[in-house]
Amino acid sequence: MNSRLRHWREAATILLAAGGTGASCPRPAGAFDYELLLLRRSPRSAFLPSAHVFPGGVVDAADFSADWLSLLPDPPRCGLSSVRANGPRAPLFASERPELSSPLPGDVAFRICAIREAFEEAGVLLLVPGDSASDPTAGPARLLPAERLPPVSELTEWRHRVQRQPDSFLQLCSHLRCVPNIWSLHEWSNWLTPVGRAGRGGRRYDTAFYLCCLGQGPPPASHDEGEVTACQWSTPSEAVELFKSQDIWIAPPQFYELCRLCNFPSLHDLHRFGSERALEGCDRWMPVVIVASDGHMQLLPGDELYPEDPDFTGERKPMLTTDKKIEDLMKGASRLHRIVTQDLTNVTLHVNIQPKYKHISPLPMYSKVGNNADCNSRL
Repeated sequence: MNSRLRHWREAATILLAAGGTGASCPRPAGAFDYELLLLRRSPRSAFLPSAHVFPGGVVDAADFSADWLSLLPDPPRCGLSSVRANGPRAPLFASERPELSSPLPGDVAFRICAIREAFEEAGVLLLVPGDSASDPTAGPARLLPAERLPPVSELTEWRHRVQRQPDSFLQLCSHLRCVPNIWSLHEWSNWLTPVGRAGRGGRRYDTAFYLCCLGQGPPPASHDEGEVTACQWSTPSEAVELFKSQDIWIAPPQFYELCRLCNFPSLHDLHRFGSERALEGCDRWMPVVIVASDGHMQLLPGDELYPEDPDFTGERKPMLTTDKKIEDLMKGASRLHRIVTQDLTNVTLHVNIQPKYKHISPLPMYSKVGNNADCNSRL
């Protein structure tokens, strides 16, 4: 969408957490009271085929349509002024897009994109009545009651229409007299596809990650029989265990974020952290890949090996390579922020830096993937 970022396709995704039992319902210590929605991409996908990912996709011009301003309250910021970060923001969230000639702010449009994609891919509809926009300082969001929704067959037809024509999502919202619940989405992170890790056709993505907490049980989710071939709800720890046992494959950014979410067994605590932390700002991360003789590592900002002037475009050098082994590259390192992959059964996170903007590091006990896993994330 942004012509100044011609090397990436802009996208948005949701870490959608649903559940929450409340303090009055006891549960085993450390047990999660919520689950996350994971979708399995089609093996025919050009990017991350067969991977389990969070719902989301590429932004469309319809997400920036000025017509949203007649539907959403309090234009043009649409009530997001109170949740706008006080600190630095990733360029994706802050960039103006004069080529679209749209008055709709980017942080509104990207939230609409993420919500639209959740409906297209999984059939989950994150809407609120148009006359009762959510309070961003309130607790976890709730879905529309069943009586506000059309019959399943009609909703299915709307879903197919939105898949074919994204601007139909605005028509659906108008038909239901509802609006996308953009206030329930909180800026969480921003990942760039690293150089040398593009899918078929050289696709690279600049992706906004949002956190959304639903204070009710996981809603029914169904795949779209196209981009998505399966849907499942899992706790963060269950998803990591499925990855360890090779039952599913998770790309590095999703794995990193799952390990961060493992810090929060309580949905209430996760929602409070996510909504408050989002006010501090958001960093943009582009992993820099080093290919070693026995694997590769993705360096993240703050790591002592991370370049001072990283090659965002890949025009200078496609990828860094070395004859050294991973073990040699790890020796003597004192400032670590890297994802190390030696094979599909051996992925480790190494983090000992202080996260920016009051974010949180991956939970150590979930940072090692492979047989006989030990903590390999140094905090």
